Amino acid sequence: MKNINKYLYLILLGSFTACTYDFPEEVIQEPTAGEANFTKMISVGNSLTAGFMDGALYTRSQDNSFAVILSDQMVPVGGGAFNVPNINSVNGFFGLAPDGQTPLGRLILTVNPQTGATGPAPIGLGEIPTAFTGDKSALNNFGVSGSTLLTSLIPQTGGPNVPQNPAFNPLYARFASNPGESTIIGDAAAALGNGGTFFTFWLGSNDVLGYALGGASNPAILTSNINFEQRLSLALGTMLQANPEAKGAVANIPNLNVLPYFNLVPWNALPLDQGTAAFVNQAYLQYNGGLAQLAGMGLITEAEKTRRTIVFKAGQNGFVMADKNLTDLTGFGLPSIRQSNNTDKPVLTLSTALGVAVGGNPQLVRGVSFPVEDSFVLTQMEQEESQSKITAFNALIAAAVQASSNRLVLVDVNNFLNQVLQGQVNAGGASLTASIIPPNGGFSVDGVHPNARSHAFIANLFIDAINAKWGANIPKSNPNAYPGNDLPVGG
Repeated sequence: MKNINKYLYLILLGSFTACTYDFPEEVIQEPTAGEANFTKMISVGNSLTAGFMDGALYTRSQDNSFAVILSDQMVPVGGGAFNVPNINSVNGFFGLAPDGQTPLGRLILTVNPQTGATGPAPIGLGEIPTAFTGDKSALNNFGVSGSTLLTSLIPQTGGPNVPQNPAFNPLYARFASNPGESTIIGDAAAALGNGGTFFTFWLGSNDVLGYALGGASNPAILTSNINFEQRLSLALGTMLQANPEAKGAVANIPNLNVLPYFNLVPWNALPLDQGTAAFVNQAYLQYNGGLAQLAGMGLITEAEKTRRTIVFKAGQNGFVMADKNLTDLTGFGLPSIRQSNNTDKPVLTLSTALGVAVGGNPQLVRGVSFPVEDSFVLTQMEQEESQSKITAFNALIAAAVQASSNRLVLVDVNNFLNQVLQGQVNAGGASLTASIIPPNGGFSVDGVHPNARSHAFIANLFIDAINAKWGANIPKSNPNAYPGNDLPVGG
């Protein structure tokens, strides 16, 4: 038995010593362009392509747009220079100060010394954009903040700057090849036709976002499905025809619910003490009584009466707001107002307007004795309307890409940002969140536009789509090498 065990041991030992294992070496894929050519990339789009962040276009934001990052990553696979219409401004232009003359710069996070609340505020002085003095014929980035599909196609976007021309956009006029005659798409197509080999196309967001950002208060600026389809076909078709050999990546439209702009101000953002609540309630007794009377007459339902009844309490309250979707009772002397509820989405700009005396009149306090205007709130019906548009527009974008699938690839930014909202995106263990709060917040301080770190993630999303479509191996960027939002100041 001992000998058997001895032989068995020797056999097993022999088997182990005789076997050799060739572990596979780690395959390092060399950068390659695959079936695409990235020698000269052209990018056309809106603020997302331009690099607009923190409510302004400024040098750091422009240099960290996804288009610039993507072009940098293309260098190892033959990518060439990528020229932008330099804004040459440290703080950019957010808007004018209350005096109507002083330019204010980009937004930063500040701490209110009285309340301790953190929120956006201009950094200080800004600079009104000036004309681009570089070589317009050498430009690669044709991203123009605020542009819709329509304004990307018409010459009025570049001028003249007169009240009769609402399409005028100074951020295009400053680098338009021929202001008042050229178009954004025309300029981009000309650049692509002049030796261009690849392009990115990201337009369409402002065809619905502009409507939503204004609280869905101006239906005239919401693009119809038919017009969207026609304008998308013309804009994208112009780019494809500019160079029949060029390929392109087309991005779609993010959902509204991922934008902090619609999520930072709570529906019950109005704090009142018991004494103030009781005093204000007295002012609404007649209104509430009128609702009860009309409900008794069958002119409104009990559910609407309950929805419209205004009652404040000590603590956090819904604010009084206008609602055009309520039954019109103005003939009975009752305005179309109610208190906000948890289905409403106040926009970020309400944070500085709520509780403020309107026109300096202390008797007219916004949200208490004066209803919050439609432009400050998205009701549930308006949210559904906007989301329905985004769904329809994205379907049209997907169909347009599919119709030229040999030359185009879809970049699903919408799905990516939904993953961000669900906490499923990170780089090196550092998450990306649908927030403006540093260090992980992926949106700039304006609550709408991605910050530089998020732009790096988006550039990688483009790279994933391009690599998969054309067998390329464009190396990815490191999002953690790009800045997020600065820490709050003040307090």
